Amino acid sequence: MLMANRDESVDVAALMSDLGRRARAAAGPLSIATPERKNAALAEMATALERNRDAILAANAVDMANGEAAGLSAALLDRLKLDPTRIAAMAEGIRAIAALDDPVGDVIAAWDRPNGLHIERVRTPLGVIGVIYESRPNVTADAGALCLKAGNAVILRGGSDSANSSAAIHACLVEGLERAGLPKDAIQRVPVTDRAAVGEMLKGLGGNLDVIVPRGGRSLVERVQSEARVPVFAHLEGICHLYLDRSAEPGMAVAIAVNAKMRRTGICGAAETLLVDRAEADRLLVPVLEALAAAGCEIRGDAEVCTRFPTARPASEEDWRTEYLDAIISVKLVDGIGGAIDHIATWSSHHTEAIVAEDPAAVERFFNEIDSAILLHNASTQFADGGEFGMGAEIGIATGKMHARGPVGVEQLTSFKYRVRGTGQVRP
Repeated sequence: MLMANRDESVDVAALMSDLGRRARAAAGPLSIATPERKNAALAEMATALERNRDAILAANAVDMANGEAAGLSAALLDRLKLDPTRIAAMAEGIRAIAALDDPVGDVIAAWDRPNGLHIERVRTPLGVIGVIYESRPNVTADAGALCLKAGNAVILRGGSDSANSSAAIHACLVEGLERAGLPKDAIQRVPVTDRAAVGEMLKGLGGNLDVIVPRGGRSLVERVQSEARVPVFAHLEGICHLYLDRSAEPGMAVAIAVNAKMRRTGICGAAETLLVDRAEADRLLVPVLEALAAAGCEIRGDAEVCTRFPTARPASEEDWRTEYLDAIISVKLVDGIGGAIDHIATWSSHHTEAIVAEDPAAVERFFNEIDSAILLHNASTQFADGGEFGMGAEIGIATGKMHARGPVGVEQLTSFKYRVRGTGQVRP
C-alpha cells in the first residue's frame, strides 16, 4: 500500500529551506528558457501522464480509500477522485497550455519620450511560486504546467488526502522536465505531510519564495492571508450568486440555474444563492425550483420562497454567507436589479455572479455596479474557469484587486520590467 511520504524525524525547516534554494537556482535558467524548450517539456509531461495512467489510478485508489475511511464528504471525495477521463483531461490541459502564446518577453506597452528615450514595459517571470492546495490532485499538473509556461519555478504542497495521487502526477512532470533538458527542480513537491511545511512556506523560505497561491477551504486561505510574509493570490471562498431578472426567458433561466448549481457542486464556481425578481416570481420561481429539486438539490428559501414552494426549508442569515459546495442552494426574492445588487454587495465573496436577463439596461447595471472578479450574462457560473476562458488552465481564481484578478493563468503569473533604450542621453 502506498503511503504519504512522512517521517517524524525529518527536520522540516531544513527540508523546506533546501527546496527554496533549489527552486531559486532553477528559476534562473527557466526564466530564459526558449518557448520551444518549455513547450517540449510540457508535451513530454502530457505524454508521461498518459503513459503512467495506471500507476496514477492506483495511487488515487489508495487516497480514495483513505479518504472514505477518514469520513471525507461526498464533495471532497469528488474533488479527490481521478479516472481515465480526468487523467486524459489533465494531459490535454497541459497541451492546451503549451499551445498558448509564451508571455515571457511580451512587450505590453512601448512609447517614446521627447528626449529620444524609447521605453518598453515587458513581461517577466515572477520567480518562485508556492502553491498550497487541498484535495484536488489535478492542481499538481495544472499549477506545475502553468508556472513552467510563465518561466517560473514552483513548489507544490498538496493536501495529505491527495498525497499519493499528487506524488504520481509530480513524477510525470519531472520526467517531462528532464526529457526536455530543463532543471528538474523547476517543479518541486513538498515530500512530507507535516503542516509545519506550510508554515515555512508562509515565512518565504529565506526570501526564495516570491508569491503564494492557496487553493482550498476557508481555514487554509485565512491562515495563508493572515500569516504569509510574501504576496498572496487567493480567494477566501466562492459564494456565487445567480440573479433571474424580470426579463429572463424562463427556459433559459431553468437551464442555467440547474447547470450553475448541479453540474459540479464541489467547485468554487458553483452557484450558492439564487436571487429572483419578485415582480416575475410567478413566472420564474417555481419552474426553476422544481427543476433544481428534481436534480436532487435541497432548497433553502426566505419566507416568501417557502410560501410559494412549500418543500423548501427556511433559510437563516447564515445561509446567505455559506459556500455549500454541495447540492444545496439558498433562494431569495428581491426587488428587481437594485435588490439583487444590494444583496450581492452584502453577502458576496467577490468571486463570480451571473444575471439571466433580456433587458440590456439591467445587464449593464449588473455589470457596472457589482464588484466581483467574474460577471456573466445569460451563462452559467460554472464557466468561471481558466480553461473555459481560453487560458488552458488556471492556478486559481483571485478575488483580490492587486496584480491578478479572476482566473490566474500564464499572463497573471508574470510581472514586468521596463527596458529603456537611449542614444547617449544624460539628465540635465
